[in-house]
Amino acid sequence: MPSVIIAAHNEENVIGQALDALLAQTTIAPFEVVVSANGCTDRTVAVATRPGVTVIDRKEPGKAGALNAGDQAAATYPRIYLDADILVPPGGVAAILEPFTRSPAPLAVVPRRRLDRAGRPWAVRAYLAINEQLPAFQNGLFGRGMIALSEQGRGRFDTFPAMIADDLFIDSLFSDAEKVVVSEVEIVVDAPFTTRDLLRRLVRVRRGNSEMRAAASAGLLDARVRPADRWAWLRDVVIPNPRLLPAAIPYLSITVLAALLARRGAPAGKTWGRDESTRGKRPSAENEAAA
Repeated sequence: MPSVIIAAHNEENVIGQALDALLAQTTIAPFEVVVSANGCTDRTVAVATRPGVTVIDRKEPGKAGALNAGDQAAATYPRIYLDADILVPPGGVAAILEPFTRSPAPLAVVPRRRLDRAGRPWAVRAYLAINEQLPAFQNGLFGRGMIALSEQGRGRFDTFPAMIADDLFIDSLFSDAEKVVVSEVEIVVDAPFTTRDLLRRLVRVRRGNSEMRAAASAGLLDARVRPADRWAWLRDVVIPNPRLLPAAIPYLSITVLAALLARRGAPAGKTWGRDESTRGKRPSAENEAAA
């Protein structure tokens, strides 16, 4: 019986549909769902409260604390950590859990991801056309919004550290041989709707990565953080795919600007620093059918 843990901060516009998709899953064994709301000032708790869902209402904001609270409330394994805006496709949970029944079993399992770039500005689409093909995203556990860990895999660490890059932290704990990407399960990740929102997301990611690497270098974190490969975009993506050459200009420009902004340091106070442009109210299934 697996457990699904969702950390949620002001997610009233998206978490209802995420839970609908999750609770509609068909699996051999039932699974528990824990929503760990943290620092919410909207109706996240009310929307998430429903049969089959355990809701924790934490007053303190912070994703790491929310994940740790969710872990404490969960009782079973494997553990699936799901972002509050991710819609798991039909059969997705069963397919993600299947590799854990193999021998030898992996320690970490993730779905394939697809970035939804529809309706985004050209600069955002151009940047992501290169970014989504980077080797790091082919087998990395980050950027997918859904990570499953076996009990042994979850035993690799005590609690989530109070850092921004929680998925990079998990990725650093496992070798490629210990991970499995289930290609038949596709998770759609919303791309930022504006270039400014993309830039904000990239700055947050860079700050989180820098924070993790600094902690690992200082011996404060027992993790093997994957090294940055500054030329992978050119060597592994653009040169083998010359059609992407026009996208190299916005890609490089946005990358350099994000790096410069990230070096200024994080703003006062710890926040998620997430992309709010993708947190708008989703159209209902009825409205989409009528459109």
